[in-house]
Amino acid sequence: MTIRALIIEDESLAAKRLEAMIRKCEPEIEIITHLSSISAAVNWLATNKQPDLFFMDIHLEDGLSFSIFEKADISAPVIFTTAFDEYTIKAFKVNSIDYLLKPINADDLAKSIEKYKKLNAHFSTGGIDFKALLANFIPKEESYKNRFLVSSGSNFHTLEVSEIAYFHAEDKLAYLVTKTGRQFPIDFSLDKLIGLLNPQQFFRINRQFIISSASIQKMTKYAANKIKLQLNPSPEKDVFVSLEKYTDFKKWLDN
Repeated sequence: MTIRALIIEDESLAAKRLEAMIRKCEPEIEIITHLSSISAAVNWLATNKQPDLFFMDIHLEDGLSFSIFEKADISAPVIFTTAFDEYTIKAFKVNSIDYLLKPINADDLAKSIEKYKKLNAHFSTGGIDFKALLANFIPKEESYKNRFLVSSGSNFHTLEVSEIAYFHAEDKLAYLVTKTGRQFPIDFSLDKLIGLLNPQQFFRINRQFIISSASIQKMTKYAANKIKLQLNPSPEKDVFVSLEKYTDFKKWLDN
């Protein structure tokens, strides 16, 4: 039985190469056409019968292909293609939708098509809720803590995250240190804090310290794969980036 497929890919050569690989891998697949953008896909779907299968690049010339699902009612299964691996692939694996990481490998393509064929009966019953699936797949905007309630004597007040230089732990207690050098105990462990703070602004350099990039006054290579930090305000003891954090710390600084 012929499988009608649609390729949505903004690079013409990549689309032609994918079609050639598909034809070689599965002669029963008929490629209806190539579309290069969200708008072209939406317009095509508005006036044509849906294919049995989509091959859809994530990054198109006018945005992410997820937008197509917001503008058109897609009921057929999709095999996504992408040159990036930062998306949440687990949602696809769990929900039996596959993806191909560019440059596409012929064996991976064959496995994806075989998966589709095995699950075709399931797809045809409408058992997959694509909108629910994509809600898990599309990266969500993260929400991070932007202020802390602290106490000074019998008084309480809030501190904006922008006022914080770093956090440190000592004697099983955690403390917040402001850029002006004030220190306050807080009711969060460093393990809990690292999940509440924006990772672009804060990094846990070792078991005792989570620092902001703005607090770094000087960095010195202390030994192989070891960095000594001079923070502002200055802590009472020397601060080092732990060996296991060395590589990730350099990547964080270079982000």
